[in-house]
Amino acid sequence: MSDLKQRIEALYRSDVRGSVLLIACLWATILFVLLMTWAYIPHGGIKVVVVIAAAAVLIFNTAAILAMLNHYKEDKDFIYGLDIKNADAFRNRPS
Repeated sequence: MSDLKQRIEALYRSDVRGSVLLIACLWATILFVLLMTWAYIPHGGIKVVVVIAAAAVLIFNTAAILAMLNHYKEDKDFIYGLDIKNADAFRNRPS
């Protein structure tokens, strides 16, 4: 495997790890807030609305992040190749 391919794969894997961590933090945060505020919601109807809203945020944000990762996977040579090219040009610029 060429050096460029290895660098592209490393950047992609890093983005995947970061995205998985972001999804986990999102779910933990939303569920924590839901759990901590549950006792303060006085009406059953409001609880239903809050649960539906929390579920919508979790579902749509998770789907958006997964769609982003899918796009990155499809075009990783272009996306990360461009990043690497620019990083190398910046690193090798005259002082």
